[in-house]
Amino acid sequence: MSNVDLNARIPNNVSLGDDARLLRALEHWQPSFLRWWMEMGPCGFQQHDVFLRTAVSVDVQGWAQFDYVKMPDYRWGIFLAAPVAGRRIGFGDQCGQPVWQTVPGEHRNALRRLIVTQADTEPASVEQQRMLGDSAPSLYDLRNLFQVNVEEGRHLWAMAYLLHSHFGRDGREEAEALLERRSGNADKPRILDAFNTPIESWLDFFMFTMFTDRDGKYQLRALAESGFDPLSRTCRFMLTEEAHHLFVGQTGIERIVRRTAELMRQDPNEDARALGGIDLDTIQRYLNRWYALSLDLFGGEISSNAATYFASGLKGRDREERYRDHVALEDHYDIPVFGDGRTGTEQVPLRNALNEVLRDAYTLDCQRAVERWNSVLAEQGVTQQLRLPAKQFCRQVGIYAGQHFDLDGAALTLEEWHKQANEWLPTGADQRYLASLQKPVREPGKIANWIAPPAHGVKGKAFEFEYVRLS
Repeated sequence: MSNVDLNARIPNNVSLGDDARLLRALEHWQPSFLRWWMEMGPCGFQQHDVFLRTAVSVDVQGWAQFDYVKMPDYRWGIFLAAPVAGRRIGFGDQCGQPVWQTVPGEHRNALRRLIVTQADTEPASVEQQRMLGDSAPSLYDLRNLFQVNVEEGRHLWAMAYLLHSHFGRDGREEAEALLERRSGNADKPRILDAFNTPIESWLDFFMFTMFTDRDGKYQLRALAESGFDPLSRTCRFMLTEEAHHLFVGQTGIERIVRRTAELMRQDPNEDARALGGIDLDTIQRYLNRWYALSLDLFGGEISSNAATYFASGLKGRDREERYRDHVALEDHYDIPVFGDGRTGTEQVPLRNALNEVLRDAYTLDCQRAVERWNSVLAEQGVTQQLRLPAKQFCRQVGIYAGQHFDLDGAALTLEEWHKQANEWLPTGADQRYLASLQKPVREPGKIANWIAPPAHGVKGKAFEFEYVRLS
């Protein structure tokens, strides 16, 4: 099952040719996918040659090739990581039992819900980013945007395959619905709020790929532990591609920060905006927004669903092998208590706090990135620093929803919040200023004034390489 058939109409390593019924179903879905891509994919660039990587193997070495391709001709396919011989469920009540190759009847609805929720994020992000090509700061960045987009499309294929192959008519209907919902549409929105939030600028895009795609990394890691082996293998390969999306976000913000610091040094008042840059206060406000939105994606701090998924062997923890106790029945987690005049913490059974365990790992990962950006500022002699807001800040899901907190997590009245919110979150003036900077740069080797060039090009190519052929 690890051999890739690259000549098939749908490239795959799951022996699609041996299952005529499944192959017909997916070939019926394929035109719908392509119609969705042409309608909601990158706007205005579908007929241009783009230097993209395409998966050709699931081996660690040489798993992708790089070449020019028009995006509608991209070889989207279905790739599962190689099976692990003798793999067993690594957590929960069935810890140590053989993994499942088919969906257990008692877990059918829960598994479908997990897969559909993950799947819905993939086309949503493409829809959110579809207009960004018009304002790309360089051909290098334009190419990276499109690489992210086509791989999100491939991740949609990966999840649609699971729905078609393991959930019958229900799965086929869910796969069709994935192409019918639209990011930000009032009548048919995407499932999760962060994926209905407009991405209007490249600062939004870099924050999204830094923070929201990083949530995706942790969700995929947790699903890669699943006792349902096809889901585990699917997510393991998706993580291979997801790493580039996080790289785009983290280094994109780092390049903005570097250029901001350079402009601050050039201006007598250290005003980056005066020289056409993005000031650190604006960067911080966008950081606050996307970090808070992304924290919500992990769900409530106390969750019976998370406990059920873990107990059933459906969704584990990030790299479960690191933990001593894989059953998690004895330990507790301290959750803050708010409301009714109470403060302090409440001990919650660990299984009910697994969303928070995953969120903690995510927060540490984000903090490392922020420290990297701050080191760039320090190298440039800038004393101002960026920071992650407290996890209570601007939350819409969980125990902090409906309450107001400052960046340090101190409780605020509604009046206090309204007085200061414009200091902490992007304003209309910020959006207008960023829009004024978003002028496309389409000459190889050139770049917009508000962002620094990358340290390295793609696949050994120079920054001056023609990553997108526009003529």
